[in-house]
Amino acid sequence: MTMTKGRIERSGKIHFGDASLAVWEEGLRAARDAGGYKAEQAWERDFKRDVFARIVQQLNRLGWTVGPQTYIFTGNNSRYCTKGDLQADLKVCGRHIEFDMFQNVNAPERPDHGGRYQRDQEKHMPYVMRLEMERTRSRIRNYLCNVFIGYEFQPPDISSPNPDPLAYFNDSWDGEYEKRRGIHRFKRGADGWPSDDEISSWSRKDKDGALLNHGDVRWMRDSKGRLLRGRVYGGINGMWLFVYGPGQRDHTHKNANTFFTYRAGETPRKLVHSDVRRKRLEHDLQKSVEAMNFERACVLRDVLFPSTPSNVMPAALAKEAA
Repeated sequence: MTMTKGRIERSGKIHFGDASLAVWEEGLRAARDAGGYKAEQAWERDFKRDVFARIVQQLNRLGWTVGPQTYIFTGNNSRYCTKGDLQADLKVCGRHIEFDMFQNVNAPERPDHGGRYQRDQEKHMPYVMRLEMERTRSRIRNYLCNVFIGYEFQPPDISSPNPDPLAYFNDSWDGEYEKRRGIHRFKRGADGWPSDDEISSWSRKDKDGALLNHGDVRWMRDSKGRLLRGRVYGGINGMWLFVYGPGQRDHTHKNANTFFTYRAGETPRKLVHSDVRRKRLEHDLQKSVEAMNFERACVLRDVLFPSTPSNVMPAALAKEAA
C-alpha cells in the first residue's frame, strides 16, 4: 500500500445492484503469480484491512450497527448490519466485497430468509427505507472513491426501456469505445434514434406493408395469442424494440413484419394465426389428457378434430391416456 497526499493507491471498481453495493479489485491474481499462496494471503489481508474495515467504519458513522454474522455467513469475513428495519449482509471473499441490503417489513412471513433473497428488493422497500438504502450505498461509494486513487464507479447497465427507451437502446448498442468518447453507434436523426439511412437497409415494413418509424403505435400477438399494443423503436438488423407497458419487463424485440395496425371491424386482425391457434389447442389437449381431465379433453378434441366421432379419441391421445 502506498499513500499519495493522504490518499491510498488501490485500483478497483464499485458497482450498484438491486439494493446492493459491490467492490472488485484485480490485484489478487498478480499477487498469486508473483509470490504464490503466501503472497495471495497477504494481499487478501491488506484488502480486508484497507477496504473492508473502512466500509465497517463508514457504516458505524452512518448510524448502522455492525456485528458478527448470525446467518450462514458466520466466518470472520462477514458482518450482519442493521439500521432500524433495514438489514444488510457485508461479506468479503478474495478480491470481492458485497454489501447486500434487505428488509422484512413487507410480508414478514415469506420463505426467503427474512427478505435476503426477495426479488426486486428495491421495488418492495418502503419509501423512507429505500431512501436510506440509497443514501448508505452512495456515501460508501463516495468515501471509497475519495480515499483510494484508482477506484471508480461503474453505473449499472440499463435493464429496461422504461422509463427511457432511447437510453436503453444506447446502453445496449454503444460499446465501451463510444461510451468513453460520448458518441453513439449509428448515424442519428434529430430525435436521437438511428436515422432513416441506417434503418432503411433493413426490414422496416410491418404486416400491412407500412413503414415503421420510431415511436409508432402498433399491435402484435404474443406467444400465447394475446393482443398487445405498444410503440416500436430501433430497427437495427430489422429488429424493433416493442414497449407495451410501464413495467420493467413490458418489452420485447421482434421483426418488423410481426407488427400490424389494429382497426375495429377487421375480423382477420382479431384472430390468432391458424397455426398458432392449433398449436395452443394441441398443447392444452395434451395437458388435459395428462391431468386425466377427460371432459375438457373431449371438448378440445371436438374443436381440433370436428370430423372424429364423439366417442373416439385420436390414436396418439388414446395412447397417452393409456
